[in-house]
Amino acid sequence: MSERIGLKIGGVPEHFNLPWRLAIEEGKFLDAGMHLHWCDMSGGTGQMIKGLQTGSLDVAVLLTEGITKAILQGLDAKIIQVYVTTPLHWGVHVPFHSDIKNVDQLEGQTFAISREGSGSHLMAYVKANQEGWDPEQLKFNVIGDVYGGLWALEHDEAQAFLWEKYTTFPYTEQGKCRYIDEVITPWPCFVIAVRNEVLEAHGEKLTEMCEIVNKRAQEMKKAEQTVEIISWRYNLRSGQVANWLVETDWNYQGIEYPLAFEKVVSYLLKLKLISPEESDSWRKKLFV
Repeated sequence: MSERIGLKIGGVPEHFNLPWRLAIEEGKFLDAGMHLHWCDMSGGTGQMIKGLQTGSLDVAVLLTEGITKAILQGLDAKIIQVYVTTPLHWGVHVPFHSDIKNVDQLEGQTFAISREGSGSHLMAYVKANQEGWDPEQLKFNVIGDVYGGLWALEHDEAQAFLWEKYTTFPYTEQGKCRYIDEVITPWPCFVIAVRNEVLEAHGEKLTEMCEIVNKRAQEMKKAEQTVEIISWRYNLRSGQVANWLVETDWNYQGIEYPLAFEKVVSYLLKLKLISPEESDSWRKKLFV
C-alpha cells in the first residue's frame, strides 16, 4: 500500500465545515490514503491566508472574496473548487445597550474586524457600497475573532461588527450584541484553496479529497438527523439550524463557477481593494 500523505487543513469552527469533520471522524480520507489534520481557525479568513503564506497550512476552506484578493495580490496559492455554493448571510451587529437602531447610523463609525483582508473587513466595504457611503471614511478595529468583536462592542471600541448571523445568534440572545440588519454576499461564500507547492506535489489526491467532502456534504444535507447534530455540536437552536440548512448548499458535483469569480474581481476593483494591474489575467492567477 502506498504511503499516506499528510495535509494540514484549516477552516472556521462553524457548522459550514461539519462535512469535513464527519469525513475525518469516519476515516474517509484515511481510506483514500490521506491523513488530514484539521485546524480550527477562529480568526477566520485572514488567519488562514496567513497560514497559507507561512506554510503552517496546506489547504484552507475560506471566504471567496478574501482568498481572491490575497491571490491576486501575490499569495502563492490556487483555488481548487467552490465549497459552499450559496451566499453567506452576514449579520450586522451593534452594542446591545447602544441607541443604534438602523444601518444609517453606522456611517462614519468604527467596524470591528477579525483581521485585515478578512471577510468581516471586506464585507464592511460591500455594505458601505450598498448604502452609498464613502469607503475611504470607513474605520476599523482589528479584534482577532468573534469574541474580540463582542468585547469591542461591549467596551465601545467599535460600533458595528459583521459576522455570520447564525453563529452570532446565541450571543444576541445573551444580550452581548444586537442584530439590526444583514449583508448577503453577491457570490458563493466558501472555496477550497491550496498552496501551489502542495498542489504540484499532490494534485490527484487533492481532487480526491474534494470529491470525498462533496459527497459527505450531500449526504449531510439529505440526512434527517442533521439539524439535531448541528444544533448539539455548535450550540445553536434547532429552528435556526433548520432555516440555515434550507438556505445553504454545498458543491456536490465539483462544478466551476467562473461568473461568480468575475463578479468578485469586479467588486474588488470597484471598491479599490485591488488594482487594475492585480486583476489582469485573474483566471490564470486564481485557478489551476
